[in-house]
Amino acid sequence: MSEKDDRDLDAWHGLPSNPKNRHALFVGAPAIGEGTWIGPFTVIDGSGGLTIGKGCDISAGAQIYTHSTVARCVSERRHAEVDRRSTEIGDFVHIGANATILMGAKIGHHSVIAAGAVVREGAEVPPYSVVVGVPGRVLPDAARKWAVDG
Repeated sequence: MSEKDDRDLDAWHGLPSNPKNRHALFVGAPAIGEGTWIGPFTVIDGSGGLTIGKGCDISAGAQIYTHSTVARCVSERRHAEVDRRSTEIGDFVHIGANATILMGAKIGHHSVIAAGAVVREGAEVPPYSVVVGVPGRVLPDAARKWAVDG
């Protein structure tokens, strides 16, 4: 896509095209696919291995983790290491405002993670899913038909 095409796209939806938002926190070296938009005040943790597919939208305040310090903290530091597991976000996934994806989760392509939802550690979300709530749960097929049909 040319720079002019990027400007035209920006004018269309009012959002700048950006591989990395200057108001987001990036840790490590996440692999971010082409055309993915990352909103402000997000946490993108690539310290344990993070792949984000192409064409994703990551809304303001969303957090994607590849590490956890829970065991280290509650063990009074006897568990000295920070736990890490890779996290994968498929192509064309929408992550709503203030959603949280914990380490080791795998989100299938064309899925929607609703605003405020929490995807549990190690969760596997099938393609074309809609995840809502805390803890996150996948809506039944009938409720997510629009994700496939538009």
